[in-house]
Amino acid sequence: MKSILIIGLGEFGQHLCRRMAELKNEIMVMDLKPERVESMMPLVTNGQIGDCTNEEVLRSIGVNNFDICFVCIGTNFQSSLEVTSLLKENGAKYVVSKATRDIQAKFLLRNGADEVIYPDRDIAAKAAIRYSANHVYDYISVNSEYSIFEIPVKEEWVGKTIKEVNFRAKYKTNILGIKKNESTQLMPMADHEFDRNEHLMVIGKIDDIKRLLKGFENIKYEKNKKNR
Repeated sequence: MKSILIIGLGEFGQHLCRRMAELKNEIMVMDLKPERVESMMPLVTNGQIGDCTNEEVLRSIGVNNFDICFVCIGTNFQSSLEVTSLLKENGAKYVVSKATRDIQAKFLLRNGADEVIYPDRDIAAKAAIRYSANHVYDYISVNSEYSIFEIPVKEEWVGKTIKEVNFRAKYKTNILGIKKNESTQLMPMADHEFDRNEHLMVIGKIDDIKRLLKGFENIKYEKNKKNR
């Protein structure tokens, strides 16, 4: 559990707040609009209505007490930049700021952000990969070289064990987990026998996974959809 400050309760800020609350973090939210703060109050430990570009406002809440401060201001980049800078100047331990363009990220990093996130760009990239291939259920980028894909079981694997398929050596990828119905088995043993209704969570170099996926071209999306 961490202590989280979320500044800006637009769509992204609200979604972030809800997810952080589900993960049992202690959250404080701040926004200029009272109705936004009020809507989040059942989920958070504290909420404040105020202008965070005012240094006195930030000082009053003790930003150095939070493990992570998120700057989720989406429509006013100047305000986002000012808040990011003020947070760091007032002792914030770790500042994560939202950006929509690379030029914004450069300014945010120069002005105190420890990390910059691109929610819209990242969601678009994930959607493009997922929906351009019928055989990919989900996708997570680890870095520029490695990714995690959720894929179906090839027909030729059904009834065989991971060891018999020689999965790691043959495909140069590792199986992180196996999903079936509502359950997930992490780090499966080598004697696990593949079932056609399973989904595999595999991690590896993107080029290696792409080669693996070439064998799924005959699997139809409609079939996969039924097995979800």
